[in-house]
Amino acid sequence: MNHYCTYFDRGFLAQGLAMWRSLATNDPDSVLWVLALDDFTAEVLRNVGGTWLRVILLRELEHDDEMLAAAKANRSRIEYYFTLSPCWPRWLLARRREIDRLTYVDADLFFFGDPGVLFEEMDARGASVAITAHRFPTWLQHYQQHGCFNVGILSWRRDAAGLGCLEDWRQRCLEWCYDRLEPDRYADQKYLEQWPAMLGPRLLVLEHPGVNLAPWNWAGHTVHVGPAASRRPARGASRRGTEASPVSIDGHPLLVFHFARFRPIRGTWWWQSGQLDYGVMPWRLRQAVYGPYWEALCAARSEIRQRRPDFDFPRGTRLGREFWHALPLRLIFGSDWLRIGRIFVSGRAGVGRWSGRVLAALRRLR
Repeated sequence: MNHYCTYFDRGFLAQGLAMWRSLATNDPDSVLWVLALDDFTAEVLRNVGGTWLRVILLRELEHDDEMLAAAKANRSRIEYYFTLSPCWPRWLLARRREIDRLTYVDADLFFFGDPGVLFEEMDARGASVAITAHRFPTWLQHYQQHGCFNVGILSWRRDAAGLGCLEDWRQRCLEWCYDRLEPDRYADQKYLEQWPAMLGPRLLVLEHPGVNLAPWNWAGHTVHVGPAASRRPARGASRRGTEASPVSIDGHPLLVFHFARFRPIRGTWWWQSGQLDYGVMPWRLRQAVYGPYWEALCAARSEIRQRRPDFDFPRGTRLGREFWHALPLRLIFGSDWLRIGRIFVSGRAGVGRWSGRVLAALRRLR
């Protein structure tokens, strides 16, 4: 049995529920541990989940970790959430002896296939810790300053190397975890660059291109969209939307996509893709990747609203000065999408994929 953990608040509740449903489809014997950052989230999850979804309240963690609770006073809310990244899995491994290996996943991940390849490679290499690189293409290398590795999916084995790595990360984040860039640190993420030297062969940098595919790295791969195949439905879910992804990455299946920055602007029909800075996906790939995720988010929203009618997606952006300042580029490259029927429409036939290159070139000229 594989154990996963994540954390989120009401603002990411629909994403977190969609992620769990996709995980249950593709790793049906797994357990997901959720650190609920508010009572609303805990209440909903305890109503929709069962033995496979286990919910812990933030105040339980803070009660047991006085250093974490103290850090709350000297950082912003998002910086405090970053600080939870090592503290939450460390707490779980310390108190749940049945967990032999624990995998952290961001709430905005979505599983399109069986993530077992991660664990198979860890076992084959004898690794205690597994991470993924950002895999920025050449024109986006300036983003490396925020970290070569991504915190979106991490795995630790319960052994000396795994627990030692996690505790070292926790201590560093408790000392400093801020949303600003310094030479050797940025939030919770840049600390991961020390792990190769610290762990040596006990660290696996997973190279499967279909794991943690993301807006910032898809354009650096050879992507193919073929016919969809059927797959089993998630526990407790209907059979709607149970087709395996038709997407392959460098000849490998798409397993996990990171839907960073994908936010609704209005309702369920106007969306901010989050891809402007990197390159906007062409139409067919967009439908194959973001289409199923949109359906999963809407299904999660409906499921939550059955229990709490006052719930809705938070707005991804406000129509203020920043929105209107960026609007020309968003229109040129089609990074905002309208959902019409079963398709996303941007109106920029193929131009959007060049946005990352153009913005990188403009950055060099400044």
